[in-house]
Parts: sequence; C-alpha cells; structure tokens
Amino acid sequence: MPPKFKRHLNDDEVTGSVKSERRNLLEEDSDEEEDFFLRGPFGPRNDKIRHVQNQVDEVIDVMQENITKVIERGERLDDLQDKSESLSDNATAFSNRAKQLRRQMWWRGCKMKAIIVLVAVVLLLVIIVPIVLKYHT
Repeated sequence: MPPKFKRHLNDDEVTGSVKSERRNLLEEDSDEEEDFFLRGPFGPRNDKIRHVQNQVDEVIDVMQENITKVIERGERLDDLQDKSESLSDNATAFSNRAKQLRRQMWWRGCKMKAIIVLVAVVLLLVIIVPIVLKYHT
C-alpha cells in the first residue's frame, strides 16, 4: 500500500535543504577534519596542498616529456648506429674492391710493358737481322 503523504521534491527544495543543513553544521563548533569534509578542499591549508599538487603535476609533465625525449634520442642513436655500421661495411667493401682493382691495373701495366718490350725486340730483330745477314755474306 503506498504511503499517504508521498510528495515529490524538486531540485530547488533538495538543494535548499542541503545548504541549510550544511550551514547548521558549520555554525556549531567543529574541528578541522569535519570542516574538510563539510566544506571540501578549500582553505589556507588546502591551498598549500593544491599548490604542491600543481607543482607535482608540473614535475610529472616535465618528466614525461623528458622520458619521451630520451626514448626518441635512443631511437635516433639506434638509427645512427645502424647507419654507421652500414657505412663501415661499405668502406670495407670499397677498400677491398680498390685493392683488387689496383692489382688488376698493375698486372695490366705489366702486360703492356711486356708487349712493348716484345714489339721493340721484334722490331730490332727485323732491323738488325737483315743488316747482319747483308754484312755477313
């Protein structure tokens, strides 16, 4: 069976009663702990707490940025290390190829000198043999 005196309260009535109850509670002698719970985190002591909390939040933000920068720096260092290793490998390959090419060119030069000497000997023989044969007979 529903209650006989059921009445619906609107928001203004509820808010007004909460404020009046709070006022009644604050007017009586209360200690700091009760004030904190009734008034919320306001007041000179809590301003200091809020100030310190803001400083802590700022430090946390700075540290997060620093950690992000360190991670990015580590990634860049890894990339740089990979590039330097690649460059070192390329330099070693270039050095080996240069030595090989130098040997090839040395042998080619030796072959050219040998051919020139052979041609000179053949020319001398072509010139000297008929002269020797002419004077010899």
